[in-house]
Amino acid sequence: MTASFDLASLPGRPCSIAAALELVGERWALLVVREVSLGNHRFSDIVRGTGAPRDRLTARLNALVAAGVLERRQYSDSPPRSGYHLTASGRDLLPVLQALLQWGDRWAAEEPPVRLQHAPAGHGAHPVDAAWVCRTCGEPVNESRVERVLTPAGRVLSGLPAEEHGHEH
Repeated sequence: MTASFDLASLPGRPCSIAAALELVGERWALLVVREVSLGNHRFSDIVRGTGAPRDRLTARLNALVAAGVLERRQYSDSPPRSGYHLTASGRDLLPVLQALLQWGDRWAAEEPPVRLQHAPAGHGAHPVDAAWVCRTCGEPVNESRVERVLTPAGRVLSGLPAEEHGHEH
């Protein structure tokens, strides 16, 4: 199951950022995704890695499973125990964590405790950062070269007709 929100029901400007924050905007949610992505699938390991209170972590894990970000996989029958694993939705959050890591390294941490590296076979390690790259042409993009275009759903939420009608001259 994947949760989704009626954007019109969210306060403020209707956008996917607001909907995403409804699902994963609480501190423990992204720290859980981090821990599971690092291979910590058991509750006790996730508690240790996040430092979250056990009751809060239980609630957050249940919410992330309900939202389709995590799935439970049983690893023991006696006693019955399950581990947590990222779904496709959860794996799609990894670039978000990478961007937060990069921002935190620059603006929040005195000295970064880890750094991400790409180590292709036969090459030295290369630093990895969260960069915008055009999916079509592969060109690096900065915020001054990005245009915000309303989709049909965005047009409706903004009180406009779903389809933009061309202007006649």
